[in-house]
Amino acid sequence: MKIRYCDALVIGGGLAGLRVAVQTQEKGLNTIVLSLVPVKRSHSAAAQGGMQSSLANTVMGEGDNEDVHFADTVKGSDWGCDQVVARMFVTTAPKATRQLAEWGVPWTRVRKGPREVVINAQRTTIVEKEEAHGLINARDFGGTKKWRTCYTADATGHTMLYGVANRAIRDQAEIHERKELMRLIVEGSRCYGAVVRDQITGEIEAYVAKATCIATGGWGRIYRTTTNAVICEGTGQAAVLETGLATLGNPEAVQFHPTPIVPSGILLTEGCRGDGGVLRDVDGHRFMPDYEPEKKDLASRDVVSRRMMEHIRKGKGVPSPFGEHLWLDISILGREHIEKNLRDVREIAMTFNGIDPADPGPKGWLPVRPAQHYSMGGIRTKPTGESTAIDGLFACGEAACWDLHGFNRLGGNSVAETVVAGMIVGSYMADYCHRHEIDIDTRLVRDALRQEETYLQEILDRPEHKGMSIFDIKRRMQVIMDEKVGIFRHGETLREAVDELQELLKLSREAAVAYKCPRANPELEQAYRVPKMLKIALSVAYGALLRTESRGAHYREDYTKRDDLHWLKRTIIRWSDPEATLPEVGYEPLEILKMEMPPAFRGYGRKGQIIENPLSAQRAEEVEAIRRKLEAEGKDRFAIQEALMPFELPENYKAKNERLGVGYA
Repeated sequence: MKIRYCDALVIGGGLAGLRVAVQTQEKGLNTIVLSLVPVKRSHSAAAQGGMQSSLANTVMGEGDNEDVHFADTVKGSDWGCDQVVARMFVTTAPKATRQLAEWGVPWTRVRKGPREVVINAQRTTIVEKEEAHGLINARDFGGTKKWRTCYTADATGHTMLYGVANRAIRDQAEIHERKELMRLIVEGSRCYGAVVRDQITGEIEAYVAKATCIATGGWGRIYRTTTNAVICEGTGQAAVLETGLATLGNPEAVQFHPTPIVPSGILLTEGCRGDGGVLRDVDGHRFMPDYEPEKKDLASRDVVSRRMMEHIRKGKGVPSPFGEHLWLDISILGREHIEKNLRDVREIAMTFNGIDPADPGPKGWLPVRPAQHYSMGGIRTKPTGESTAIDGLFACGEAACWDLHGFNRLGGNSVAETVVAGMIVGSYMADYCHRHEIDIDTRLVRDALRQEETYLQEILDRPEHKGMSIFDIKRRMQVIMDEKVGIFRHGETLREAVDELQELLKLSREAAVAYKCPRANPELEQAYRVPKMLKIALSVAYGALLRTESRGAHYREDYTKRDDLHWLKRTIIRWSDPEATLPEVGYEPLEILKMEMPPAFRGYGRKGQIIENPLSAQRAEEVEAIRRKLEAEGKDRFAIQEALMPFELPENYKAKNERLGVGYA
């Protein structure tokens, strides 16, 4: 029986988990990070485009601040986010960006004087101020009013991951790689750590800690076509769900990115369109202005993905052996820009498609089609990052429903969330560890270890039988999710998906493995992972079936309107019966009368598609009255914001951010 003890246990070695570890380690705690892969090979490295942060250094970002970033985030979420969390996030993001620069992240910098950019498919010259020279640059991204996405060419996630990983190593956080979460150690409503499996030896081990943070990333691999790495299977969230106590929030909120390349599905960053690239159809026509005349190709991701699929449905797709697609044209940016700022995109295109996107005209156009990209839902937490149901359990990053993103995430907000939430949640987690001691009976740990060992042996002992293998079950699940729980959803097909997924879950619980060795056995790994993945898939599909409205990335063709009257609430999923084939579903209301920014039209997408809640107008009047009164009294925007919706932050993260030309105003 192998048991390791620590103060803070972080499960997940991507940006979010490592940033939590830095925070807890620097607050004097012994921290262990468990990672399924070497941490510098985490899926965080795949992020290309950038990190949203209202620094306002570039001329195209002038006037940006926390208020503008907050408004963009709330609108982007289709009023599904927690506005307190959004305020915490936008206030801390500039501090996180500048801190990363101190840690060695080589942000692309502003150069003074004129430079040529492409805006609305037209070459334009902008002039950067002399005093901005050398400051962190930013590019345009979808759903934003200002250029605020800070970047390092198109390798932002890579450079950020190395910067944060090196900091964690410098701070002597222990990193244990090739470890897989199997179950949490929970007694009553308190988490004491986790049972994990060593991927090299097959050995089952226990880690006991004062506090545990889940930062295992998203669940994209429940879909067949996804931009997610093969390790993004959602088993971390499923292990939390299997406690029977902790919950998932908004699992049906799944984002589809507009521009994965066909057929590999590898993501081409939103920075392609942010830098001025455009989408074209089979005729070479730039079609997005026809649908979204204001934001065009830079509407929010949910809108662009739907418009692309609508256009394909109208017969404007490009036929190919891999299905119809559309074109992404970045050739208009010019070779120099592409080879400097979009070099990874160019390498992907040349390696997987034999296309040089810098070649002018149709020769350089890239075949793209929307694919699953991000899970806005996850482990439901408080604004502190702690589980709403289990003491000592925290979650962070894409694994969590913190809930920054609501029903649609803005590009650049997820990379920012990893480090911002890591700072905030890590600080609250450290405070929790300082207030609590480990008080656990060793028999509880031993029993948890034996239960997992018994479960794995039971899988190995199952008699071989004819029928679907565990690999067949997994593939069928992914096809169902693609075809029936995708960009466009309908009650009839969602019901079919739920019924089929339930049958697959039953089959997965009986699936045998041909190879009986407990080590280095991919079939065994799938046999214990796939039932977990199916629970996540069922949570997504069932939540989507029950939510009879369209909001953000959740689009129901049989209920096309956003219904603020009945559905301004967060889906809460619990799986208390381990033998059940469906989760229990509840809801958590979003309180309009406490919102700083009450529900309204997003500014993009179709107008007239809202069933309004009368409380929205009431709250809008209250907000305007408070604003007018305080402005008349000479109060600044910070005092007005605090009066509208107070929020708390640890450390000094609530301190004002300095910006070029305006100071701390």
